[in-house]
Amino acid sequence: MDKLEEKKPEVEKENGKYIKIKKFHFVLSIFFVIFITAGITTVALTFGDEPAQPIQQIIQNRKEFNKLYSAYDTLKEKYFTEVDDEKLINGAINGMLEALDDPYSDYMNVEEAKSFHQQISSSFEGIGAEIQSHNSKIMIVSPIKGSPAEKAGLKPNDYILSVDGKSLQGMSATEAVMQIRGKKGTKVELMIQRGENAEPMKVEIVRDTIPIQTVYAEMRDDGIATVQITSFSEKTADELKDSLADMQTKGMKGLILDLRGNPGGILGQAIEISDLFVPNGKVVLQVEDRKGNKEIYKSENKKELGIPVVVLVDKGSASASEIVAAAVKESAGIPLVGEKTFGKGTVQTAEDFKDGSNIKYTSAKWLTPKGNWIHKKGIKPDYEVKLPNYSELTYLSPEQEYTISSSSSEVKVAEQMLKEIGYNPGKVDGFFDEQTALAIKKLQKDQKLTENGILSGDTTLALMNELREKIQKNDTQLLKAVEIIKSQMK
Repeated sequence: MDKLEEKKPEVEKENGKYIKIKKFHFVLSIFFVIFITAGITTVALTFGDEPAQPIQQIIQNRKEFNKLYSAYDTLKEKYFTEVDDEKLINGAINGMLEALDDPYSDYMNVEEAKSFHQQISSSFEGIGAEIQSHNSKIMIVSPIKGSPAEKAGLKPNDYILSVDGKSLQGMSATEAVMQIRGKKGTKVELMIQRGENAEPMKVEIVRDTIPIQTVYAEMRDDGIATVQITSFSEKTADELKDSLADMQTKGMKGLILDLRGNPGGILGQAIEISDLFVPNGKVVLQVEDRKGNKEIYKSENKKELGIPVVVLVDKGSASASEIVAAAVKESAGIPLVGEKTFGKGTVQTAEDFKDGSNIKYTSAKWLTPKGNWIHKKGIKPDYEVKLPNYSELTYLSPEQEYTISSSSSEVKVAEQMLKEIGYNPGKVDGFFDEQTALAIKKLQKDQKLTENGILSGDTTLALMNELREKIQKNDTQLLKAVEIIKSQMK
């Protein structure tokens, strides 16, 4: 999974307790292929070390597999061409997981699992967007900060319909990842749909190396530190502690913790980070298994910050970031600002087969300190604040050329962008006229580009960069957080 790509958290148990929701880390225990006990085939039995039992004896022991074995036997003997045993077995496993109708449970073949494992402790190459399967489509949970996906304007809840002309309809998130991933510098063309009934648009992205840094801190002139956590990896808590220590040396009087667009990660890191803000002994998280048994995690905070804190969240805040948001909201009284979060309240376990493939399945659900299950509901912030409407304008491909007499929805988007950054395009109607060309020329002059009145290439990039800078300067959610902190600093 290109960190793209779907960050489906995993949970492993240690001393009887669930300890991690993991982005890319899998339990390395050996899990016998289910067909060993089921007696699917002699080939399947080779996954185990025990001598194969007679098929009839296995069938008698596990009669629920009679139908599956019969189907396999029929295909082996009567299909019009030779069949591949491994493909049939993999397909059977994949089918069982698909039957769960759970976007967080799936099967990874050897190649997919290998790719997934490679990302545990290193950077990776791709577009940098977290995805999941939703209603048989591939949906973006959140683009990663500074990634090609973010720079291209991809948003949470965008659907990726196709990759380089190949439809992703019905694919699992893992399968989609394999289509989207690729080497740094290579191009990939995505067909993006923003909204169920919206007109699809082409987005061309150049893949790049996605950095593993997860914490970005900055001190404002007013003494308020802004610290953004982009995901929860193995070193995120240490990165945050170092950043907070640095901010304190610079006279930090208040803190804005930004979890917007954070799709989750390692549960242990989320707990450790929550401990920095939740008073010692108070509940941080509850994990509940299928029988209703609960593991309760409490803060082990040794030193409180002693300054006002506000946490920013949005619809791209998911999983482990929701754990932190819920913990600070319910157990520390820290206000949340922004939009309702994504709503992922389950945990997964992943187990390897001996051949290197694996299965990942939902094994429990997590609850907030007060016992709320936020799955598919999200967490409602204390202060609901939306970003300006122009922050939702769609991406324009630099590869496309728009000039006088062009007419399309993309031209209308360009006109809206021009208007928002102070260049008058005339009537915003999707028709590229003389006034639109004049506005483009003024932009080109200011950007020291060739003044030809044509929107393409560097001009398109300049237009989108100008809009992005305006969004950052008019971050209504951040401004609200600053207002709240300043009121507490008095």
